Amino acid sequence: MGLDVETSVKPHERLADHLKDDLTAVNKLIRERMASEHAPRIPEVTAHLVEAGGKRVRPMLTLAAAKLCGYEGVNHHRLAATVEFIHTATLLHDDVVDESAQRRGRPTANLLWDNKSSVLVGDYLFARSFQLMVETGSLRVLDILSNAAATIAEGEVLQLTASANLATTEEVYLQVVRGKTAALFAAACEVGGVIAGVPNTQVTALRTYGDALGIAFQMADDLLDLDGSAAATGKNVGDDFREQKLTLPIIRAIAAADADERAFWVRTVERGRQEDGDLDYALALISKHGTLDATRADALAWSETAKAALTVLPDHELRDMMADLADYVVARIN
Repeated sequence: MGLDVETSVKPHERLADHLKDDLTAVNKLIRERMASEHAPRIPEVTAHLVEAGGKRVRPMLTLAAAKLCGYEGVNHHRLAATVEFIHTATLLHDDVVDESAQRRGRPTANLLWDNKSSVLVGDYLFARSFQLMVETGSLRVLDILSNAAATIAEGEVLQLTASANLATTEEVYLQVVRGKTAALFAAACEVGGVIAGVPNTQVTALRTYGDALGIAFQMADDLLDLDGSAAATGKNVGDDFREQKLTLPIIRAIAAADADERAFWVRTVERGRQEDGDLDYALALISKHGTLDATRADALAWSETAKAALTVLPDHELRDMMADLADYVVARIN
C-alpha cells in the first residue's frame, strides 16, 4: 500500500498542509457566505457544524483535483465552498431524519436548536451553494453539482424507504451509498478537473476515484458503527441497528439467517421492537455469518478501484496523497 498506517501524519492532514493557503481562502469564503443580515440563527447553526472540527475532505478533494490538473485560477475556491455547503446541508437534514443526538462528538444542531431550524438552515445552505456554482460561469460545473445534489436527496429518500425493509438487497444498498455518500465525493473530484480544462479521460478518472472512495468510506463507516467505538466515530456503536438502517453487514446477516434468526431481524429491524441485549445478539449473528469480514473485503476492493483510477492523472505529490487517502479510509477497519 502507498500509506504507512503507522505514520503520525494522516493523509488528509498532509493534504490540508499542502493546500493550506487554498483552504484559508475557502474558509474565508464559507464564513462570508454563511452570514445572514436578517436571520442570525443561520450563521449560528451553520458555524456549529462547519467549525466542529470536520476534516474538510470533500472540499480538499476539489482543491487537490484542480491543482493536480494544473488549474491556476480561483474558481476552485468557490467550488470547494460549494461542496462544503452541500455536505453541511445534508448533515443538517440527515440529523433531523435520523433523530440523531450526536454529530462529530457534539450535540446535533436539531438537539441544540430544533428540527425547523436545522431544515431551514440546510435549505439556505443549498441555495448558497447554487449561487457559488453559478459564479464560476461554467454550465458543466452547474450540471455536475446540481445532479449530485439531486442524487443525494434521491439516495436519502431511497434509504428512508429501504430502512426496516428486510427485502432490501445489496444492490439497493449500493444505490443508496452511491446517492447519499459517493455522489458528492465523485462530483467534488470531477469539477476540479472540469475547471482545469483537462481531457475527458482525466475528468472521468477523477469521477471514478471519487465514486470508489465514497463507497469505501461509507462501507468503512458502516463497519465502524458495528465494530468501532464512540470515540473513533463520534457516534454511539450500534446506532444504525437502533435506527433500523440496513447496512451491508446486516443485509448479509439477514440473507444468511435461519428461521429463528430471521424472526429476530423481523422483530428488531422490521418492526422496531428492540429490547435490552438485542444489539449484542445482532452483533453475534453478524459475527457468526462473517458479514463484517465480507464487507471489509468489499471496502478494500473499492479502495483499490479508487487508486487504480488515479494512474491516468499527472504524476504529482497530490496524486500520491489522494492514493494514500484511499488507503487511509479503509486502514481504519483493518
